[in-house]
Amino acid sequence: MLLITVDTLRPDALGWVSGANATPALDRLARDGFRFPAAVAPVPLTFPSHAAIFTGLLPRRLQLRDNGQLLGGGTATLAEVLKRRGYTTAAFVSGYPVASEFGLDRGFDRYDDRLTQESGEELERPARATTKAAIVWLKTAPAPWFAWIHYYDPHFPYEPPVEFLRPGARGAYDGEVASVDRSVGDLRSALGEPRRDLLTVFAADHGESLGEHQEGTHGFFIYDSTILVPLVFHFPGRVEAGESRAAARLIDVAPTILDLLGLPPLQEADGVSLASALARGQQRIPPAYVETYQPWTSYGWSPLHAVRHEEWKLIAAPRSELYRIDRDPGEETNLFEAARDKARELQILRRQIEARPVADSAQGAADVEALAKLRSLGYLGGGGSSVEPPIHGLRDPKDGAHLRDLLTQGDLALRRGNPRSALPPFEAVLREDSENRFALLRSGTALLLLGRAESALPRLEKTARLDPTRAEARSLLADALIKSGRPQPAAQEAMELTRLQPRSAQAWAKLGTALGLSGRPGEAVTALTRAVELEPEDPRWLARLAFAQHAAGRLENAATSLARLAERTGEERFPHAGALGILLVQLGEKERARSWLARSRPEEGDFPQARLELAILEAERGRTDGARRALREALAAAPRLRSRAQADPRLAPLLR
Repeated sequence: MLLITVDTLRPDALGWVSGANATPALDRLARDGFRFPAAVAPVPLTFPSHAAIFTGLLPRRLQLRDNGQLLGGGTATLAEVLKRRGYTTAAFVSGYPVASEFGLDRGFDRYDDRLTQESGEELERPARATTKAAIVWLKTAPAPWFAWIHYYDPHFPYEPPVEFLRPGARGAYDGEVASVDRSVGDLRSALGEPRRDLLTVFAADHGESLGEHQEGTHGFFIYDSTILVPLVFHFPGRVEAGESRAAARLIDVAPTILDLLGLPPLQEADGVSLASALARGQQRIPPAYVETYQPWTSYGWSPLHAVRHEEWKLIAAPRSELYRIDRDPGEETNLFEAARDKARELQILRRQIEARPVADSAQGAADVEALAKLRSLGYLGGGGSSVEPPIHGLRDPKDGAHLRDLLTQGDLALRRGNPRSALPPFEAVLREDSENRFALLRSGTALLLLGRAESALPRLEKTARLDPTRAEARSLLADALIKSGRPQPAAQEAMELTRLQPRSAQAWAKLGTALGLSGRPGEAVTALTRAVELEPEDPRWLARLAFAQHAAGRLENAATSLARLAERTGEERFPHAGALGILLVQLGEKERARSWLARSRPEEGDFPQARLELAILEAERGRTDGARRALREALAAAPRLRSRAQADPRLAPLLR
């Protein structure tokens, strides 16, 4: 079983759909399989849409509204089902939004999300590299196997290899698709296609607006440019070649795969098997439900919901829209007022779908570092929110184009390291939309970076009040409180942060810092111990734990932690040699202390004290030259130590 998904792929970027931009490998797969050129994605965002593919459930029933949320553990995925049936399973993914930390790795024996290149951290892997890794595994994988290959290339920014660049305004985007097509061809060639024992399913997770409806990319609106996707089922001897214009849904993918493999269906799936459509070319497919919460999670504006059924499509918004999509594929003529009866009929369908019970609960949001990565990919509201929007009184996203431009301008300046230039566009937004949570959050971030913590506080406090579950706001608010000299309320915010993100080492470390500054060293040790348990390989947390243990009077524990850190980082790169040496002196381990004191470097904060202690040890052993040299270095770094040296009978003679 081979599942191929391509991120951000419009159907009209494929030769077999548009007749332009030849994509020979995917065209051949579609020609020999059963194809749906206009399937429907439930959410125009990468992670929720892939979660729907793997579970057969609408993302709303999984409580997934945005990239950066974590898939709950209560719903079986396609990979888990196939693994239980004896399949060897592997995934090779190309984009950070589907990294293993978000939960789609469940059921996979191998989940290859290694996106780091030699040049440093990357958030995506090119199609050619992903294909190469997959082929290596496929050549030795024992049958039966299930492989998921995910390509991220068509996602913005569009930067195809030069040989694939196409002419025209969308030439770079089409070139990215052509590049992926080449890799799909390489993958299928390596598998020896066509094979009668191989079911191949190809789909996109969502489309791309490319400027239509005043949207540059995807996620904000739910017009067909971002929710229609290609879908192909290829199974020689089992699925006849053919095509259907019916609106198959991505939630139908897993149920159809299991049906074609002769396996029991998923429990409580929203999707249905398309097997009869594949066999007879016709099947009545239930209405397609679509939503986006990005306007709400990003800006506090109204979310959008849609139902697409037969020739009609309703978009529920503060100013709702109704389109006759068979005659108006560009969704240009709003018939909501002219066809009220049809609108009411679709509204009833929408409410029936939305009334289905929650099947699983998203397990919180990604940590602040993950959100920064998602934001760099253009996902401004990454991480979602569990706060339900009010039914009325929110801004229609259609009325926010000029504000979105300002917010994008400010965010881009901030991400480029220019917080001063970021403030004016955010201020302009807040003058018109005083509770815009993105402008509040990001302008607060800019003020923090400019050293204006007191000015940042009211904005970050308001953000946390508007959305109490937004972990990023809690984290930044704790930072602002610490920098404003208010560690006690900072600790309260950090405690709430650890409740929202109990598996974030960064959250626990922030709590430890705030507790330590609040004069609660024992509690700080507990919090930092948790951070180390969660990320034992991160040297930052072990160092902070050591200093918290020292503050709590646990000198032996502190020395042990610093020694572990030295072993982990390597003695040559260990930045706390002086601190460890001083601790060992206090513990009476003078011989061990001497070597660490000698390794201390001028850039260490403890260097003057370390050199003073080294001078004392050298003097005690009668090494006058070494003692005098160490004392000279200590006084050069910190002249204030002279009075202490003069009062010490071991050091005073060295000053003459």
